Amino acid sequence: MPQSSRELVTRCLKFERPERIPRDLWVLPWATKRYPGAIEEIKRRFPTDFVTTQYFYAPSKRVKGDPYKAGNYTDEWGCEFVNYQDGVIGEVKAPLVANIEDWKKVQPPYEQLPENFHPAKKSISQFYESTDKFVIANCCPRPWERYQFLRGTENAMIDVMMPEEGGADLLRLIHDFYMKELEFWVQTDVDAISFMDDWGSQNQLLIPPRIWRELFKSLYQDYCDLAHAHGKFAFMHSDGHILEIYDDLIEVGVDAINSQLFCMDFNQLEKNAKGKITFWGEIDRQHVLPSANPQDGRSAVRKVAQHLYDPKGGIIAQFEFGAGANPETALAVFEEWSKVDREGNFGE
Repeated sequence: MPQSSRELVTRCLKFERPERIPRDLWVLPWATKRYPGAIEEIKRRFPTDFVTTQYFYAPSKRVKGDPYKAGNYTDEWGCEFVNYQDGVIGEVKAPLVANIEDWKKVQPPYEQLPENFHPAKKSISQFYESTDKFVIANCCPRPWERYQFLRGTENAMIDVMMPEEGGADLLRLIHDFYMKELEFWVQTDVDAISFMDDWGSQNQLLIPPRIWRELFKSLYQDYCDLAHAHGKFAFMHSDGHILEIYDDLIEVGVDAINSQLFCMDFNQLEKNAKGKITFWGEIDRQHVLPSANPQDGRSAVRKVAQHLYDPKGGIIAQFEFGAGANPETALAVFEEWSKVDREGNFGE
């Protein structure tokens, strides 16, 4: 009997030889608006093995506007984003905490979390039982990015070098909220929790690795420990060149990492991380996916497989169909991953 999507992903994460490479497609509103037919064709031919639970938080009175519409959007923390085009979320131009001494004024959106766990858990349980796909919780703790949204990127960069002046307190306030959020999700019927922070520039970490380890490593350790204590996997996303902290993410217990592989050295990734963590994609969004030549997509898949594929597991065929992506190249990516599957022993 064929393995279900849930079984495939679980075997992949545990390096227990899934029947095929699991698939995951991320589609941004930009792409949905421009290429609806192409996206439906990709989904029909290569169905995803993942789904996010349909349970959403209670509405917040602080939220105003649409995160993917041109104009202003205010999120549940009260951070105001300026969006310059439809389909792509913008940036915070006027941070809520212009002066770090005002960090105590920040009010995390605790009102959105369920007051009564029972009906919420029941709804999620019903959803879980209705699908055989791998279910990821509808949560996304992002302590570093949330800190930037509240303080502004320039202030945040300065703060991490002098955290004793209030930055550590604000970071703790953010982390406490996310732990409370995750404490709810790990008690529900989901297979994994997920969190994120974009930590890399094009060619290095945004802050010194030493500072990252002092301020942020323990936060991700808490998320992973909480997930594993309740039998859940821990998935993380981080854009940019993050090779300097790959070993740390493995150490704290991240089960699957979504990162921009093509920003980093594949030989070093293979040496440091192959067989120790699952590579949750991806294919280069900067140059490959926007290419008018689908062969570029096929070649990119071959490069990932050459260095990181293991028939025992550790690879998820994932990419993001976002701004600038070419639908023919996107389709070619999944077609090529299917060829790797059929070859069976590729990479051994």
